[in-house]
Formats: sequence, structure tokens, C-alpha cells
Amino acid sequence: MSQGQQPVREGEERYATLLNNSNAVRAITSAVEGTLGPKGLDVMLVGARGEVIITNDGVTILDKIDVSHPAASLLIQVARSQQRKVGDGTTTATVLAGALVQEGVAQIVKGVPASKVVTGMLQGITFAIESLYRRVHVISGLEDPLLEKTAYVAGRERSDIVDLVMKAAVKIGIPKLTDPTFVLADSVVAIEKADHEVFEGILLRQKPIHVHGKSALEVTRILVLHDALEPELLDDEVLTTEAGFARFMELREQFGRELLRLSELGVGLILLERGIHPDAEQFCLDHEMMVIQRVGRHELGRICEMTGAVPLRRTALHKDCEQLERLLGCSPRVAYDEELQRVRIHSDGTSHEPVVTIIVGASTAEIVGESARITGDAASAVQAALAGGVLPGGGTVELAVSYELERRREAVKGMEAFGIAAVAAALRKPMSQILLNAGYNPLEKVEEARAAQHTEDCDSMGMDCDSGLVINYVTEGIVDPAPVKIHGLKAAGEVAAAILRIHNVIKMREEDERMNED
Repeated sequence: MSQGQQPVREGEERYATLLNNSNAVRAITSAVEGTLGPKGLDVMLVGARGEVIITNDGVTILDKIDVSHPAASLLIQVARSQQRKVGDGTTTATVLAGALVQEGVAQIVKGVPASKVVTGMLQGITFAIESLYRRVHVISGLEDPLLEKTAYVAGRERSDIVDLVMKAAVKIGIPKLTDPTFVLADSVVAIEKADHEVFEGILLRQKPIHVHGKSALEVTRILVLHDALEPELLDDEVLTTEAGFARFMELREQFGRELLRLSELGVGLILLERGIHPDAEQFCLDHEMMVIQRVGRHELGRICEMTGAVPLRRTALHKDCEQLERLLGCSPRVAYDEELQRVRIHSDGTSHEPVVTIIVGASTAEIVGESARITGDAASAVQAALAGGVLPGGGTVELAVSYELERRREAVKGMEAFGIAAVAAALRKPMSQILLNAGYNPLEKVEEARAAQHTEDCDSMGMDCDSGLVINYVTEGIVDPAPVKIHGLKAAGEVAAAILRIHNVIKMREEDERMNED
């Protein structure tokens, strides 16, 4: 009897690390899979101090979740990679990665070598990605109806948010939207109790030094300093000498002349990365010059792009009027919005870089934060769709590719075929989870969708989550950006392969301990 039980114990010990990692991955996946699809629900995140976030945004959930397991941490990297690359589809990518791990583990515990499973899995993912590329629908322009539908799906069917994003996209234009260095989602600003608005310009959260001074400036020049607005400083030891004190007074007088020169040049707004000297502060107040200090370098860079200003150091103020004038920016209007408690720097809409700010408002901080996340997803989806086209959503295209992979598996000789089968099974997970969240039996409905795809010879046939009937997802406008699906599958495959290859988990020594031993 004992001899019969021994292989079981050996097998359990052999796969202990793999199963432990698999369970950790499953726990992380279960935290987000209930949010997938139009019928997905939200997750409430509660902080140590009682702070609350209500969201169904995958990357937000995974970023805030308390995770200590190393394999779970690897899975979270899928969402972060997806967010950095395309800004949307983090939940689907995480669910796919979890499914790949589960299907891979199922093959390994049956006795298939892990190396063969991983090799076959990577082959299957490569084939699946190639297949997805062949199915891409190219977006013809901002007027393409599929583009707005893409924003509608990513924006969780909120028409108000879709309107905001599409207005912003039109104002920015295709050349800027397809620039890889530009991220439209970065233009989203959440302000409690504000109204939705697309503002042509930049909204600064910093207040002017004197909020009760002149609150609006028309057609004004802008000075941007990566420095403080103050006289040149001298060492304390220098000031103890007569010559040093004379030099100090000379520098103060020179600084006064420089401030006067700025006023004569028509500078109305001064933006500082650091602080301001009290004398300069009083001068600016007397001459109705708006000063905003402690502005981040990233924001200063955006303002320079929009207004044509050149960021300067303090010593550049020594330049003569003609030289300095060429380094100043210009805005048709700068105003302090008392209701929003923000400074609006308007763009003229014709020169330099087009810039918009998407203002998202709601009644409470929790709701406005979630609305901003949804808007960011919709904005990212619009950019991704313009750059790489769209694919049928709802897991329909993944379902079609999965059965294509099944046919390819039959032609593969060797145990790598089991890895390909694992990818094919994992690709059916998104649709299964969406249908499960909608209250349907996923086994029944997935097969019904597949039968419709075969009968109609159309990869976009899927199930309506409201009626449970078969519909054409492209005709109904249920589409996702192709880069979201393609990058998500690629990232999921990389992380799943890494987890399946782990034979053991060993804690490293602390560096301090190692140094003490040396």
C-alpha cells in the first residue's frame, strides 16, 4: 500500500512550487475577472486609513492590491506593461495571463515537460498574434464611426465621456495623436464638482502668489524659469567685507533693472520651478504680473511647447531686450478660475503645439476619480485604434483564433502541441468570463458563438450580453483597438512562460548579511 502512495507524494512535491505559484496567480486573476465586459461589476479598495476607491479598472486594482507572493507580483507586471504601452486592456491582459498559466499547469501535471509546454505556448502565441494582425480593420480617420465606437466600449458606454474624448481628439488632430511620444490620457484632469469640458490650453493646479491680484491677462507674454526669481546670491563670508557688500548692492540694483525690463517687454505671467524673492514678489504685484511658483518641470515643458517659450536659467535675465524677447512665450489669455481654483493658460490654436485639457467633473472625489480613469481608458483606446486599427471585441476574435490554433495543433509533431493547445484554451477565457459576468452558461454560449462564426464564416459573431442572442460585433460597433489585444497577448505569454519555468522559489540573503560575512 505504501509503495502505491509513494509516487503520489513525489508528484505532489515535484509540482509544489508550480501549484503554489498557480494558486497565487489564480487569486490575483479572480480579483479582476469579475469586472470584465459590459456586465462586469466594480471592486471596492479600502486603505489602511479607511480611504476608499471604487473602480473596475484593472491596473488600478492591481496597483493598489496588497501582494507579497513573487508569482503574483509577476502577473501584476502584465497590467503595468499593458498600461505603459497602450493605456487600456489591462484586465483582459491579466485574465489572459492567468488563463495561460492555468492551462499550462494542467498540461504539466499530466506529465508533459514544462520546457515543451512553454516552447509550444510561445509558438502558439506567435501564430495567434500573426492571425490577429491579418484580421485588423484599419481606421480611416477621425470621422470613421468605428473610432467613436471604440471609445464608447473603452469608456464603458458613457456617452458624456465619449463626447469629451472625441472633441479633444479633433482639436489635437491625427498627426499629434499618432505621435508615439504623445499621450492623450495625460490631458485628463479630475476636478470635484466641476463640469465636463474640453479646454484648449493647459490648466495649472498651482495658484498664483497673489490670487486677489489681476485675475485675467489678455494677449500676454510668458517667462519660464527653471530656477528661482531672485538676485544672484553671495557667500556669507563675502558679505562681511566692504567690497563684498558693495557687490551685493550692485547685484540687487541689477536685479531691479532686470525686473523692470520684463515689465517693459510685456511679460504678464512668470512660471517658476522654484521660489521667488520678496522684492520680486512685490514688484510683480505692483506691475500686475501673475507669478506661479513651484511648477513641475513636466508642466513647464508642456507650457513651453504650447506657447513657444524657451525655459531659461536665472542668468539668462542678463540678456538685452531683443535677445530676451525671442525667448518669451505668448498666450492669448491667462486667467485664474476661482471656481476651479486653477490657472487657465489658453492656446491660440494656430501656432506651436496643439494642447487640450479634458476636464472631468463629478459630485464626489471617489466618483470623479473613477470618471477620470474611464476617460483615460477611452482616450488611450482612440490613440491605439488610430495607430493600429481595431478588432472585434468581446472575445470573439480570440475565439476564432483559438479554433484556428486547434487546427494548427493537429499538424504539429511532438509534445509542443500540448503548449499550443494551452494557448487555444486560454484564448477562449475572455469570452467565457464576459458571458459568466453577464449571467450566462459560458460553455453553452461559447459553443453557440463558435457555431455562428462557422456558419456565417465571420470571426466577429458573438453573444449579446443583454439578450443572449448571436450578433455581429463589428456591425454593432463592439470593437477594441488591435494594439490592446496584440500587446496584451504578447505580455501575457511572456509572463506565463516565466512562471511556468520556475522550478523552485528561494529567498535571497540580505545584502547587509553578505557584507558582514565578508
